[in-house]
Amino acid sequence: MSAEIPAEIKELGDKIAKLTIIQAVALKEYLKSEYKIEPAAGGGVMMAAAAGPAAAPEPKVEQTEFAVVLEAGFDAAKKIGIIKVVRELTGLGLKEAKDLVEGAPKPVKEGVDKATAEKMKKSLEDGGAKVSIK
Repeated sequence: MSAEIPAEIKELGDKIAKLTIIQAVALKEYLKSEYKIEPAAGGGVMMAAAAGPAAAPEPKVEQTEFAVVLEAGFDAAKKIGIIKVVRELTGLGLKEAKDLVEGAPKPVKEGVDKATAEKMKKSLEDGGAKVSIK
């Protein structure tokens, strides 16, 4: 490395290198509990949190777009009713809707909000289809 290592970093590194096994284990537990820093599998250090002890955990990203998927295994006697519902929901022609139903499992509609997906699922299930939302 061509960059000069600051004195405080050298001093800290020397202190860490001189730790006993018991002290190293205690340091590991302290860093894990206080800063969410854990050793990586290769023996290096892996940072689990962003810089600083007050880093907030990342918020969960809630899914906003869903796909309504027509599943296989529905009652064949209800196929015509399912085709009608698929046509109403998608605007597909008779042949395209029939191909979609016969080719199940296939998505009926993708990129819809949760409320729309739930309505579509209910309509299809009322028509005799097996449906999932993904």
